[in-house]
Amino acid sequence: MSANFFLADRFEAERPGLRAVAYRMLGSLAEAEDAVQETWLKLSRTDVSGVKNLGAWLTTVIGRICLDMLRSRTSRREDPLPEQDGSVRLPDPVVTALAGADPEQEILIADSVGIALMIVLETLSPAERLAFVLHDMFEVPFDDIAPILGRTTVSTRQLASRARRRVQGAAPAADTDPARKRDVVDAFLTASRGGDFEALLAVLDPDVVARSDGGTLVPSILRRGAADVASQAITFARFAADAHLVLVNGTPGVVSFAEDRPLSIMSFTIKDGRITGLDILTDPNRLPPLGRV
Repeated sequence: MSANFFLADRFEAERPGLRAVAYRMLGSLAEAEDAVQETWLKLSRTDVSGVKNLGAWLTTVIGRICLDMLRSRTSRREDPLPEQDGSVRLPDPVVTALAGADPEQEILIADSVGIALMIVLETLSPAERLAFVLHDMFEVPFDDIAPILGRTTVSTRQLASRARRRVQGAAPAADTDPARKRDVVDAFLTASRGGDFEALLAVLDPDVVARSDGGTLVPSILRRGAADVASQAITFARFAADAHLVLVNGTPGVVSFAEDRPLSIMSFTIKDGRITGLDILTDPNRLPPLGRV
């Protein structure tokens, strides 16, 4: 019994990191938790007395579990790639108060894993995503990743390199100053509430892209250009009686409510003081559990 308790304690110490791996792999908080639980079941049924580095062993186990989940998802074709056939599928956001996240949430969204980057990860193949996430984000050696994929180390390195180029090309460097980003989001929120079209144009990049994921019940929307996005922002603001600043994956964002019911979560990509990307989750089936922060 004492050995089981010791193993459980070791697993709990690794849980936040394992959840972070699964979130980056799956983009779903619920599925990430399922992957963590399956990892625990695997551990509880395995003799790990000869394992020298339990943390590394658990990371490869959850990587294999997430890979299987991604492959199953792809085969069912339930989750089309973002912008494929006009559809938009946003990953689950991690929403916290402006005061900051708790330690476990900090681990979950460390390394600037914003919504924009998560969307790019969704476009990778399951094998590319595993190689990139485990190596580039968690420093797992290619020699340890290759057996999970059933590939050689050289082939696995090539997968990660290809994924890295796609990530760098689709998610260019954005502003990193939290205060500056908050000022931009605050200006956007003020202009939207006030119906100030010109002020919105000033804060939006001319080529801004806005993606809205309404789930299966509400049509998804993809809009391009400052004028179109500004008009939609003003229209939407009329329905949101209560909108306030929060942190979405560690960066300033907005949560809107109507009659105490969550209406949307907005995540912003900001470069050179202007909004270049706006990702909006309006799926009613995914908003209620988030609640107020």
